[in-house]
Amino acid sequence: MILKRIKSEGLAHISYFIASESEACVIDPRRDIGKYIELAYKEDATIKYIFETHRNEDYVIGSVELAQDGNAKIFHGPNLDFQYGNTLQEGQEFQVGNLKIGWIYTPGHTDESVSYILYDLDSGPEPIMAFTGDTLFIGDVGRTDMYGPDEDRRMAENLYESLFNKILPLGDHVIVCPAHGSGSVCGGNISEREHSTIGIERMQNPALQLTDKEEFIQYKMNENHFYAPYFKMMEKYNREGAPLLKTRPKAKPMSPKEFQVKMEKGAFCVDTREPADFGGAHIEGSYNIILDGLPLFSGWVLIYDKPILLIVKDYQDLEKAIRFLNRLGYDNIIGYLTGGIIGWYSHNFPTKSIPLLTARELKKKIEKNEDIFILDVRSQDEWETGYIESANHIYIGKLKTNLEHVPHGKQIVTLCGNGTRASLAASLLRKEGYKDVMNVLGSMKAWNSGGYPVVKEN
Repeated sequence: MILKRIKSEGLAHISYFIASESEACVIDPRRDIGKYIELAYKEDATIKYIFETHRNEDYVIGSVELAQDGNAKIFHGPNLDFQYGNTLQEGQEFQVGNLKIGWIYTPGHTDESVSYILYDLDSGPEPIMAFTGDTLFIGDVGRTDMYGPDEDRRMAENLYESLFNKILPLGDHVIVCPAHGSGSVCGGNISEREHSTIGIERMQNPALQLTDKEEFIQYKMNENHFYAPYFKMMEKYNREGAPLLKTRPKAKPMSPKEFQVKMEKGAFCVDTREPADFGGAHIEGSYNIILDGLPLFSGWVLIYDKPILLIVKDYQDLEKAIRFLNRLGYDNIIGYLTGGIIGWYSHNFPTKSIPLLTARELKKKIEKNEDIFILDVRSQDEWETGYIESANHIYIGKLKTNLEHVPHGKQIVTLCGNGTRASLAASLLRKEGYKDVMNVLGSMKAWNSGGYPVVKEN
């Protein structure tokens, strides 16, 4: 048996390639399918099945893409009107070489969620692995708020039943293979540890300590998760089947003049450089989303029906930027700036800058009682760990729809955990017409390193 974990950066999404005796299957493939094709070639295996644990909300699943590249059959759970693939039938089992794969219905995160159970027929009849999707993570369990507050209790009840009455009884020896790792928006406290068993989770997973059903339900209903705008498009694509990447237009190299014309016609410009570089010189109206932040923050500011332009620091970053955006369904990437920002200003095109503050300088401004509006764009959980007393809190994902809470006519100082989200906030505010905006380099990390005072929630 061959098992490969494929982890997608940024999204913390995990898919699985399983092979035995020249046959293979893939569980929850990502949209850029090259890795699975490469593994199948390397292991001299034909991909026979593609299994989905649920309709994912945070990335475009690659099932249709992968099936088009061969003859694999797609399977997913019941109770959702998928417009591609096959619905699993009760008791249905699959053979992949000497492996048997069954499934159990585990709703709670979504109504169609299933878990796949793997048996090694050479070793014995007991299950050895459970591919739990977003039902059970390492150190956490799936969120139950995807259908809104009116359905939260029902989903939490379903998740309890799925965990305690279906997954845990599989046995403490069974290896847990979830669909996400630490950093995913699909859980709040997923462990950085990447390997576990049902027995370890039974002992250590905080949610699984809540064996009383009502206590578990209240715990889940009181969680605080964000629902990003792009989730709706992911739900649509993952129900209907996403457009094939091979049919999408390719990003073209553009001269500064071509780039400027496209921006004037309404294209979004995404500058993926680091905050210090962006603050020093950037194109007016561009968003600063650092390269590794594209999977997490693009969905809060970009619009699907608008073309996208890219600025990267180095050409080798371009493919990664496009791949990250494609995984979120942003396919209308029409071009990139040749020569990057250097090519722009070397051709005498105008640039803007955003002043950069250190935490030390911010402290001096506060001590002098300067008339500044400090905007902290971290998450609620981060905010509660400690914040500057005079700061105002708006999560970066909510900033675009809460601009009425940010005053004009004042100097705006943005900060976050380390300055990257603060730079996005500063660029967003400048794009929305705020003139006097500054970004704090290092942000709260630098503030705390200086030993400066913070307020903590009780």
